[in-house]
Amino acid sequence: MEDECLQSLLNQWQTLRDESTKLESQYRKYQQFVNEAIDSRKKCLQEINHQKYRMLQLENALQKCKADTEVDNNMKSQAMKELKEQRETVKQTEDTLSHSNGFYLRIILGGINTKILTNEEKFKYKEQYERFKLTVTGIILIVAVLDLLFSYRAIDAVLHFLMVWYHCTLTIRESILISNGSRIKGWWRTFQFINTVNAGIMIVPDGLMYDMFRTQFVLYTAYTSILQFLQFYYQQGCLYRLRTLGERYDMDVTLSGFHSWMWKGLTFLLPFLYLGYIFQFYNAVTLYKLSFHEKCIEWQVSVVAFIFLVLFLGNTITTSLIIHQKLRTPEKSQVLNKKD
Repeated sequence: MEDECLQSLLNQWQTLRDESTKLESQYRKYQQFVNEAIDSRKKCLQEINHQKYRMLQLENALQKCKADTEVDNNMKSQAMKELKEQRETVKQTEDTLSHSNGFYLRIILGGINTKILTNEEKFKYKEQYERFKLTVTGIILIVAVLDLLFSYRAIDAVLHFLMVWYHCTLTIRESILISNGSRIKGWWRTFQFINTVNAGIMIVPDGLMYDMFRTQFVLYTAYTSILQFLQFYYQQGCLYRLRTLGERYDMDVTLSGFHSWMWKGLTFLLPFLYLGYIFQFYNAVTLYKLSFHEKCIEWQVSVVAFIFLVLFLGNTITTSLIIHQKLRTPEKSQVLNKKD
């Protein structure tokens, strides 16, 4: 009986060894394919550089070339148009193969390659980013409500550390998304970095000035969290509809603030957004007054006041410019700007 048991175990071990041999063979094939893919990528990038150089030469030559007849002029215009389309195609190919990490990511991650190779993995990472924002925003809202109800310094500390971690992580994740095709840019990109600095400064003070500003700040945090929920749910639906119509990029994500593609369907969010901006201005005014308080000795008070003022001005001006642009050119509002 024992011999049969031993023989059975030896047979299983032999089977496992055979499977391990197959695994090693498959892994060697995988390494070979990876090396071939790296070589192919290098060749593609070389060809892209050649294409860009040749297109630049052709464009310069066409610009210098004189068209004597209307037919020649039409042919020249058509060639320039096709060159422009080809340049955009080559740029999209280059973005797929290679994208600079940018200054911020190079500081945080060094020279590591953050390019995600397959579209499936890109979409998966984008969905993780969206879930991360939604989950952490919900946690911040819960902690803010608890902070208002119980007024414990320990809850204060949790709230501030949570916000610092959230904004730092968000800037890193957004940088990785940008390197993989997401179009997060302009003021709304800067907005996240300023929020990160603001959260870092707010974590330091613990004195009379902080106690006087604390309730107002926690209310502001709770309101902005609720606003983030509103933006997320309604932007998700809007982005899905626009992607289906081919008017948005697949890697576009939900963002803070108001954007030109939100003009149809999401204008009802504007009053809530402007109320949030007014809240930022109110925070700036409150802190500015506190900075002149006879017992104020913290430098953070005036600095955070200035930061809230910058946030108020940046958000208000950017959103107002988008609205002004849409109202001035109503005919263009029928076609959403794909490159916002």
